[in-house]
Amino acid sequence: MKLQSSLLDATVRLAGHESVLVLNSALDPYVRRLVEGRQTQQIQDVRLVLAEDSIANAEASMYIAPERVQHVAFHDYILSHDAGEVEVALLNLLYQPSNAWMIYGVRVAAHALRKGGRLYVAGAKERGILTIGKHMQAIFGNCETLEISKGQRVLCSVKEDDTLSSEKASEVLKVFAENQLDEGTRLLLDALEVKPTDQALDLGCGAGFIGLHIARLATRGRVTMVDVSLAAVATSRQQAAEQGLTNIRILPSDGARAVYTEQFDLVATNPPFHQGACKRLRLLSVLSASPRIFCVPRDASTWLPIAF
Repeated sequence: MKLQSSLLDATVRLAGHESVLVLNSALDPYVRRLVEGRQTQQIQDVRLVLAEDSIANAEASMYIAPERVQHVAFHDYILSHDAGEVEVALLNLLYQPSNAWMIYGVRVAAHALRKGGRLYVAGAKERGILTIGKHMQAIFGNCETLEISKGQRVLCSVKEDDTLSSEKASEVLKVFAENQLDEGTRLLLDALEVKPTDQALDLGCGAGFIGLHIARLATRGRVTMVDVSLAAVATSRQQAAEQGLTNIRILPSDGARAVYTEQFDLVATNPPFHQGACKRLRLLSVLSASPRIFCVPRDASTWLPIAF
């Protein structure tokens, strides 16, 4: 059985001096080898543009090859960049949070590619590769299956018409619980005890429900909201501006890295405990420095506020 990375190795063809747009797929092993310059093809002069939502993933790649890798935000690429800037676009469905992100990635490729440019999409049947193939056909007018292996596929569309463009994406990508208040967050908000003078941290703010709630109560305090997702940060900033909240700052951050030197009276988080032990340990090391902590797992059926 070939892994998705092997399928990309066997199907993607790059030439020197090409610009490659990586669509929220910086963790893909094939992309990683491109960043590190370990491909067997003669592509040392290929320019990589990471349209990446995770600041952590982007910073890791930038650290490896800052001279060859450029980072831009994924969630507003169409609104922020001119059309026809790259020759190749790569999208791995495994790293997209929802179908909306997958479809948006195809639209970004249609916008970003020059005439003759190619979009390669890797994914499994259970991740929706067949549905995405239909969107590729509808947007580009063509979609070829380059390889199939044990339910994994690589599809390719070519931008044959240089007048092809994606419609402007007016909506913000939905970043957390479909931008609706999930049950776990609702339970946490009910349990929160906020003082008017609190210096508070919302760790992993998502769409901003927790931090904005605290800001409305801590009228003489200040709330810091952080998230690794640039789309989440943009959504929370928009919500704070619309609600006229001034006692608040919202930062992109890998965990609490942006505020490691600061202290808070209150930390609240609805963390992704399902993402593994290493992330849980890093989270707990940050929470242990706060006098009062309110925490709820993503699975609301097992929620538990924690207070010290």
